[in-house]
Amino acid sequence: MAGASDPQSHTPQTPDSGAAGDQPTTVGRQQVESAHSVAIAEGFEGAEGLTGSVPSVHADAVARLAEAQAALAEALAAIPVGLLSDTEAVTALSTVEAIGRAVDAARVKTATDVDRRARVLGRDGLAWKMGCTGPWDVLTRVTRASGREVKRRTKLGDAVLPRPGGGSGWSPPLFPTVGAALTAGEIGVETAELIVTGLQTISHRVAPDDLLTAERALVATAAGRITPETENLAGAGVPAATDLIRGMVLQWQAALDPDGVLPQEDVFEAKSNIGFGQLKNGLYPVKGGVTPELFGMMNTLFDAFLSFHARPAFPTEEEQALMDSGQMIPGAETAGDADSGAGTGPELDVIEAELRERRQDTRTSGEKRADILRALFEHAARDNDTPSMGGSAPTVMVHVNAADLDSGVGVGWIDGVEAPVSLKTVHQRICDGGFQGVLFGENNQVLKLGPERRYFNRAQRRAITARDGGCIIPDCKAPAHWAEVHHVKPWAKDGPTNVDNGVLLCWFHHHTIDTSGWEIRMVKGSPQVRAPGLIDPQRLWRPPNRHRAHQVLTGPPNRD
Repeated sequence: MAGASDPQSHTPQTPDSGAAGDQPTTVGRQQVESAHSVAIAEGFEGAEGLTGSVPSVHADAVARLAEAQAALAEALAAIPVGLLSDTEAVTALSTVEAIGRAVDAARVKTATDVDRRARVLGRDGLAWKMGCTGPWDVLTRVTRASGREVKRRTKLGDAVLPRPGGGSGWSPPLFPTVGAALTAGEIGVETAELIVTGLQTISHRVAPDDLLTAERALVATAAGRITPETENLAGAGVPAATDLIRGMVLQWQAALDPDGVLPQEDVFEAKSNIGFGQLKNGLYPVKGGVTPELFGMMNTLFDAFLSFHARPAFPTEEEQALMDSGQMIPGAETAGDADSGAGTGPELDVIEAELRERRQDTRTSGEKRADILRALFEHAARDNDTPSMGGSAPTVMVHVNAADLDSGVGVGWIDGVEAPVSLKTVHQRICDGGFQGVLFGENNQVLKLGPERRYFNRAQRRAITARDGGCIIPDCKAPAHWAEVHHVKPWAKDGPTNVDNGVLLCWFHHHTIDTSGWEIRMVKGSPQVRAPGLIDPQRLWRPPNRHRAHQVLTGPPNRD
């Protein structure tokens, strides 16, 4: 461990600690040796290697911990749980939690200190002296905690505590405000981890002063302090719960690094993953994760069905009997209709024969399941039989600042979802669902509520569906009721909302149309598509998927 320290104790020197080699008091030596004998008596292997260590002038501080431990254990055991008044019970809970925060902070400090000592190589290292294989061995043996837990403590300690520098110096902590609040017991380890982890994610893309401002604001909010960073915030001075801090960390990330959401979404959005585990206790566990947009969509639909006035519809006795016998499979009719629409005209048959080997869907099976689930939820939300919420169909509300929308830099927020979504997702939702403008005043009062602009009304959607039949991308079998209506000329560039400028795309192709290489154009009111160069090197415009009703029968059907 770097720094001026007692060579025997590895304790960093302070102005009051004296020079290395000062003789400790007799009392301090007796107390340390007594505490050490307890460790050996408890069966801690490796403690014998430290019996010759010379205690430092700080031995009395360590000895006081043993006294405090005994007194605290006695006080905690004496709490008459179940016999207290309501006020006493709440006070006891608050006091015990405050003690726990202080103890957790000390756990982080001591674990980080021992970890650094144990990383010293050779005979001077603590791990070698104790006969342990390394730092994790030392920490897990002494604390009896899991490797995961000690790693959690030391990782946080390295971020919020002073770090050993070159020579005899110490470098300041990466997050000093978090460290000070943690040591003072104002915030807990969980809150400290949330702040540190969230800010570390954007630290390499944000100015140091801005990062420090966010750190101070988050710590002040969590601790209930009023500071220049929080004095104008709602609820300033009231300590915030950890779950609220989690959402605020995401908001600071979006404010300081708005462009960071888009690359994250490009990496993770298409990788929403749904899978199933092995049958256990009569159930198949669902595994995976979903993106903020899909989470908001699912949650909104769940809330509609689970609301107090709504009751989900169940199969009739006759339908259930048919399902039990295998004569009826829920959803099979829809799937059959989708499959039966495979005929797409002679021109498309030619290109598919040429390009089928080249065309590859890079999504994993789990990602495909997630996209299917998304389409199912969107279809269910449009269904007339879906229960309403507040008198209207369940709608995913996406909020975005008009200035951000105009500049193209910023994020959007979905009601009920903490994580932001990129403007790419916002544009897609507006393209398919429309928007309503709200003008706010200086005091956040609503000055004007604009008219609701619904893009592609039901009549237009029916006409487009009759023309396209489903997603127009070749070889995509998504049916019309799973598809979204896409503006060929973007609405943001004054593209009209009419039948001649709208086409059906499934969510996957709609979400990736600007980056996948597929191109769409309208010719005399009918769409044409051009495949990416990797799929079609000739880059020819081709007829898209079309409704099967457009096929003309040139002869009687084959009855063989």
